[in-house]
Amino acid sequence: MQVQVNTSNGIENKDSLERWASEFLNESLSRFSQDITRIEVQLRDTNSSRKGADDKRCTLEARIAGRDPVAATHYAPSQDEAFRGATTRLIHLLEHTLGKLDRHHHRDRDTIRRDTSEVEQ
Repeated sequence: MQVQVNTSNGIENKDSLERWASEFLNESLSRFSQDITRIEVQLRDTNSSRKGADDKRCTLEARIAGRDPVAATHYAPSQDEAFRGATTRLIHLLEHTLGKLDRHHHRDRDTIRRDTSEVEQ
């Protein structure tokens, strides 16, 4: 799963930030790695010149193979809290979205269930 980090006004885009974000997201979203092709991270300081509560915003957009992308946004006082909050929201969104696909479209996935026609009677 590829992770792309974009930052703007007031947030430095360092290699360490990209490395950390990639490791964190790959670990947090590992159970969805079969479905996600890319995650785009957008970090922004919404009040760059002023101080204020919840002025950091993180938007995570997950590109799902063969489906429309899904996105989650979280506002917080710090960049770390915004990032972790958006990750939690994205996990819930992916569980909901991909769970629906499992129920309705029977995606090609490994399963522990056996075909009843193969069971000897």
